[in-house]
Amino acid sequence: MTLSLSALTLSHFRSHKVARLALDRRPVAIHGPNGAGKTNVLEAVSLLSPGRGLRRASAEDMTRRPEALGWKVSGVLQSLAQVHELETWSEGGAARQVRIDGKAAAQTALGRIARVLWLIPSMDRLWIEGAEGRRRFLDRMTLSFLPDHAQLSLDYDKAMRERNRLLKDMVRDGHWYAALERRMAETGVAIHANRMQALRDLAEAQSGAQTAFPAADLTLQPGELGMPETAEDAAQALAEGRTRDLAAGRTMMGPHRADLYGVYAAKGVPAKDCSTGEQKALLVSLILANARALARDFGAPPLLLLDEVAAHLDADRRAALYDEICALGAQAWMTGTGPELFDTLGDRAQYLHVTETDGVSEATQV
Repeated sequence: MTLSLSALTLSHFRSHKVARLALDRRPVAIHGPNGAGKTNVLEAVSLLSPGRGLRRASAEDMTRRPEALGWKVSGVLQSLAQVHELETWSEGGAARQVRIDGKAAAQTALGRIARVLWLIPSMDRLWIEGAEGRRRFLDRMTLSFLPDHAQLSLDYDKAMRERNRLLKDMVRDGHWYAALERRMAETGVAIHANRMQALRDLAEAQSGAQTAFPAADLTLQPGELGMPETAEDAAQALAEGRTRDLAAGRTMMGPHRADLYGVYAAKGVPAKDCSTGEQKALLVSLILANARALARDFGAPPLLLLDEVAAHLDADRRAALYDEICALGAQAWMTGTGPELFDTLGDRAQYLHVTETDGVSEATQV
């Protein structure tokens, strides 16, 4: 069983006017100079999963200039025993739309057939910057195991925004809050439970794994006010905390206050205190553990998007990464400035050379 793209087409997407790729199941090594449009290819693939993609950009920002007519990404996905035609697009900067096998679908439906993970340079500072990025990192992994996690997160965020609006307006009538707090309690407890399950799956995948990358011990810290175990308790805690939240102007308890804490297991050193190279190695280790867990539970490893993956990895670690990706059977999309960064892959990969002329990217399969 496999999860891989056999075709990918970009139309007026970012710097790519038109790009058509015919692919097999092997990893995809993408090389070319900085600014040529390599990451744009990875971003296009990331949009074949729920969410805003690896750059978290607006639909309007993805439109190729100066045409500004809109953009479209389509692909043919082998997902286990089935083949799906996927399309996503935006017109005039409007919210992106999705079709699966010719039928309109919600973005969340993509998560049931396409599991996509990514590691990009901006995540290199994951352990030393704000908790929001770590929550997103954990939620992306959680989503890969539990596709309904995306809808839970959307529902929770919507209810919380409405509750926060009431708090900012200093509304004190409890009748305005009750339904919102019930919805937040139900979805919030489910989100927390999903995250905890994902951490258990990752821990199991790291245990005893033959890998060149260091294991990370992960702990979910629920925030200073904690996270109740049941929806009933969560709803009561939200109701009892209204006076506190009115003073703050926002909701102070819930899964949006959680943080992911990581430790370099072999050394017992917090990830935030590790060297830059060690922090990168820990992230790679977690992505690989996630892929191993999905290979076991979903039936195939996810599509992996590894932008500038060679950064902070020496030649031996780079070769070890490629060996592990190939052993997993994952279709990993990897970028680098030169083909020499992928030498040890040899014919185990397919290659794409991306160049840019007068603001237009060209992707050539080699």
